[in-house]
Amino acid sequence: MTTQRRHSIAGNWASLLLPIVEDDAIDFAALGEEIDILIKAGVGGIYSNGTAGEFHNQTDVEFERIQVILAERCTSAGMPFVIGACQPDPHIALSRVARASALKPLAIQIILPDWWPVTDLEAIDFLRRATDRAEGTPLILYNPPHAKRVLTPRELAAVCGPSPAVVGIKLADGDADWYAAAREYLAEFALFVPGHHLATGMSHGVAAGAFSNVACLSPQGAQWWTDLMAEDIEAALAIEKRICAFMDNHIVPFRQAQGYSNAALDKLLCAIGGWGPVGPKLRWPYRSIDQAEAERLRRIARAELPELFD
Repeated sequence: MTTQRRHSIAGNWASLLLPIVEDDAIDFAALGEEIDILIKAGVGGIYSNGTAGEFHNQTDVEFERIQVILAERCTSAGMPFVIGACQPDPHIALSRVARASALKPLAIQIILPDWWPVTDLEAIDFLRRATDRAEGTPLILYNPPHAKRVLTPRELAAVCGPSPAVVGIKLADGDADWYAAAREYLAEFALFVPGHHLATGMSHGVAAGAFSNVACLSPQGAQWWTDLMAEDIEAALAIEKRICAFMDNHIVPFRQAQGYSNAALDKLLCAIGGWGPVGPKLRWPYRSIDQAEAERLRRIARAELPELFD
């Protein structure tokens, strides 16, 4: 018997990246232009305030303005959008959940309180309160590999199960055993795996989609690749091998060898793709990867992954 998912949310979701100018301000005009480009690219949806959206480095006033711009443009265009209310502080997070709900997104993404790792009971209580503040808007739990506590599929089921509003989970995948556990414990949730592993997740019958780093590189290319998975999963898997090789050889070393953040890597991908008004600059105090690296890698990306740009 097939388990019914709690929600139909799925597909290739593009991250809203912050255009940052030299004085560390957000360029809101460029942000609006970026949203329009993503809408025109025909991605499955747009999400704000994930790691790549630098949610950890915004004032409340900036948070509000970002979400209003996203909501107005997406609603006008009929584009699905998810608002990230992610915050390590649970009280700020609940406040942002309530403010996000008023803008009527398809869902709201949250993280567990993260200064001190929560127990299962503490996580369940937090999700119940987030459910109350969301007032009927579905929730997506983001449990990244760098969280204070990375939950197994069984633990995620125990924590998310009691809160019907939690309809999806964004998480890192694993080996065949991890996928077997995900099928056993998480079949009712829409699971969003790393973008560069999406074809693998689809081939295992586990992934509903991705909040995608591949879409940072090429929104249109990531959407084309996602569509291909429904038509020819073997061809999509072959492309995934080259995407992963590009990431492993040219992108991941910036984190592993030089200590750059994941947000820096995602903004580098966007600068390599060159599709919008967003450069590699992060907000202080985080270090940004130089634009010259993006220009160096642009030729390599187009040579190794031509389908994503054609």
